[in-house]
Amino acid sequence: MDYPLIVGGKEVFTEEKLEVHSPYDGSVVGRVSVAGDDEIEKALDCAKRSFSLTRTLTAREREQILIKARDLLAERAEDFARIITMEMGKTIAESRLEVSRGIENLALSAHLLREPVGEVIPFDSAPNGAKKWGFYKRFPLGPVLAITPFNFPLNLALHKIGPAIAAGNPFILKPASKTPITGLMLGKLIIDAGYPAEAVSVLPGPGAKVGEKLAKDERIKVVTFTGSYDVGVKLSQSVALKSVAFELGSNSAAIVLSDADLLWAADRIIKGAMALAGQVCISVQRVYAEEPIFDRLVELVVSAAKNIKLGDPIDESTTMGPMISENDVKRISSWISEAVMQGGEVATGGNHDGNLFEPTVLINVPQNATIVQKEAFAPVVVVNKVSDLSEAIDMVNDSMYGLQAGIFTNDINAARRAFEEIEVGGVVVNDVPTFRADIMPYGGVKGSGLGREGPRYALEHMTYIKVCVVHKPDNE
Repeated sequence: MDYPLIVGGKEVFTEEKLEVHSPYDGSVVGRVSVAGDDEIEKALDCAKRSFSLTRTLTAREREQILIKARDLLAERAEDFARIITMEMGKTIAESRLEVSRGIENLALSAHLLREPVGEVIPFDSAPNGAKKWGFYKRFPLGPVLAITPFNFPLNLALHKIGPAIAAGNPFILKPASKTPITGLMLGKLIIDAGYPAEAVSVLPGPGAKVGEKLAKDERIKVVTFTGSYDVGVKLSQSVALKSVAFELGSNSAAIVLSDADLLWAADRIIKGAMALAGQVCISVQRVYAEEPIFDRLVELVVSAAKNIKLGDPIDESTTMGPMISENDVKRISSWISEAVMQGGEVATGGNHDGNLFEPTVLINVPQNATIVQKEAFAPVVVVNKVSDLSEAIDMVNDSMYGLQAGIFTNDINAARRAFEEIEVGGVVVNDVPTFRADIMPYGGVKGSGLGREGPRYALEHMTYIKVCVVHKPDNE
């Protein structure tokens, strides 16, 4: 099936096509038109022009559009789930979960329209404010460029598009080239929900050709990007004075102390490491376990890994699908080989059949190994021993990234220390860093980016504050 672009609400076919292949068996899922310079220019013009309309929509009108979008997504849930599985390779159960989160995400964005959008400022508390009163209110910034990754092609798009609609901004979605069909389906759904069609564009194509060109254009006022560190750095150098939010990945770690519930910790570690074949920004990639419980934890983690069923992601019984591409399989295989050469050990896994990569547990890997320092984005977890909490915190912080971390302990003081001392955007106590609720502020520090997602927090960088100051007349 051939899929058109969406340019200002209109379906447009182009000569250049992108074939979307299933990462499981290589079959063609569909052919998508690729945006060229003309389509990019028209989309930018539409976004700029439509802002005069979207900014004047009442809060109730925007709320009703988001509620309608939520209802339409619920009606089309299975269609979206199956396309996500075919494009991305996550299991059908994982895809259904993503769709359910997308439905909730739209509801959260709709709820924003019932919340206060400003506050009264006590000007008379200032030395020069005795005869002043006033308030501030948030206003939409303008066209939003949303650049999204392949691993959550629906929900991560909604983390950007939902708040954009709530703010009253037009948007251009640049979906990942591996999963553009989901993005196109979403664009059509938003139009069907009643958002002004001219304010909606979905432009598949190479990031270097489409994403960068859009990001540089002065008509774009907000750039929100989820993807790799290298691309994020390059984008940040070209966005000038735009409002930005970048989520750039991680090598997330979990600490397991001697007093932890090891059965719970092992179960959560494997689920957090192997979900979506490890292709989650907050996958458990590194585990630092205190020496007294190290051997037992490894035994439990390995046992849990062996219970995972690899296979066809559309099969209801499959619990882990393929990695996204052959190149990524080759990359992670080379990183594992390097780790072994440096003294690490493969406790289980390490092999692959096509893009199906075995759940893999490595132990005793040097801290400077690539698979420890870089983002693996694969079904691999490294478990290393530490002497105490202080060493564990040092090891977690020895990273260019800082997205989320987890700690398993029954010691409230240890949990407090972890929260205060680990350099990340979020610390999860007695669970893995892979936990994310769509309502929470989500984002990182250091090489993991800047800004926060979660509808309320995303709305902040898609709007600006305007202050109104009123002078009281002298005769009042």
